[in-house]
Amino acid sequence: MSSTIFIQTPFQSKSLNKSLNTHFVPSFKLPVSLSFKPRTAAFSKRVHIRAGLIEPDGGKLVDLHVSEPERELKKREAASLPKVKLTPIDVQWVHVLSEGWASPLTGFMRESEFLQTLHFNSLRLDGGSFVNMSVPIILAIDDLQKASIGESDRVALLDSDDKLIAILTDIEIYKHPKEERIARTWGTTAPGLPYVEETITNAGNWLIGGDLEVIAPIKYNDGLDRFRLSPEELRKEFERRNADAVFAFQLRNPVHNGHALLMTDTRRRLLEMGYKNPVLLLHPLGGYTKADDVPLSWRMKQHEKVLEDGVLDPETTVVSIFPSPMHYAGPTEVQWHAKARINAGANFYIVGRDPAGMGHPVEKRDLYDADHGKKVLSMAPGLERLNILPFRVAAYDKTQGKMAFFDPSRAQDFLFISGTKMRTLAKNKENPPPGFMCPGGWEVLVEYYASLTPSDNDRIPQPVAA
Repeated sequence: MSSTIFIQTPFQSKSLNKSLNTHFVPSFKLPVSLSFKPRTAAFSKRVHIRAGLIEPDGGKLVDLHVSEPERELKKREAASLPKVKLTPIDVQWVHVLSEGWASPLTGFMRESEFLQTLHFNSLRLDGGSFVNMSVPIILAIDDLQKASIGESDRVALLDSDDKLIAILTDIEIYKHPKEERIARTWGTTAPGLPYVEETITNAGNWLIGGDLEVIAPIKYNDGLDRFRLSPEELRKEFERRNADAVFAFQLRNPVHNGHALLMTDTRRRLLEMGYKNPVLLLHPLGGYTKADDVPLSWRMKQHEKVLEDGVLDPETTVVSIFPSPMHYAGPTEVQWHAKARINAGANFYIVGRDPAGMGHPVEKRDLYDADHGKKVLSMAPGLERLNILPFRVAAYDKTQGKMAFFDPSRAQDFLFISGTKMRTLAKNKENPPPGFMCPGGWEVLVEYYASLTPSDNDRIPQPVAA
């Protein structure tokens, strides 16, 4: 039985944490190309088998929600404060911060946090320890908004419908160094970066940081809120299932049988290592995505079919939505994706080829080296406690009529079906080779592409908080 519908639960407050060692899991065979040794000892260590979930960054999850008895008081307070209007993506970041995905952050970054993130991919905590933080979580304002705030130390944050979302307190306003931010986050300032064009190019020249008081949990009322489990809710569910290991798999694409092979094989290997009940966190990204990605609602339909068709075991799989917007910033962003899953209780993270990557926006090549993401994760500051599981390459084995791990000794027997090829087949209502994707999941994909009109190909609907 699948447990994917849960009730909101309260959250804990923030604290500090201690760090251990980051490493690839030794029992997982590394790709031949991964011959570097950033930390020699890390490759010889055995994974420590112990009961209980990994501690969140900072020791405790941050909860930025106002208690229900205080909400009306905060609304009255907000009425007299300067107002800042949030974009839908800004609201997604409020959602991320409020539930503790970015613990121990307590709000939009002030300048010191922004600079540490931009230059060090980490934040120094009291006591001298570090947590990973590779993507700036900031709020931009323009000159007029800055002037309207004046000397106030608090502002009210409103959505596009003028609904009060939060109060930002103890604020700090500082310059928005757009070019530096883009160059250091993406490694290029080439035109055509989706997140940059959507959120940075036309953003204000100032950033405003401070502590968030979020009036109520963010809801989207799109039929998918039951899947948007907070880190606290996920931890409770893992504990309910008596998980002694949690391995997270992020995706922003439909699940095919190659993905499923990787995930089931990962669980088998964890059992061989001595874990008794490893649980998979199948965790599709649910915030902003670029125009040619399959929309979240259709992806979730497809993921449900994968469970219904028995491709993945509902008893050992938790399907949930990760509310973060997508940057497509490659090795920089994949650290954020991994760090957030620590806060949700994952102690293993599956990383594949070119994680969080995309094609170069100008040149005909990938923007990032396909192997750099997993290499960076093995060395990233603040991720020492997370075990990295490198992707094993799966392809369609023509001799077996199913997805299998690629065997270079008989390369001629394998067929690689790219995302472009998959989309073309679905658009043309053609079937892939038997065994590539479960029939129910493929039907959802065909239905999605059949629903598109020419104008839909330019932009896809994004989750908007209600």
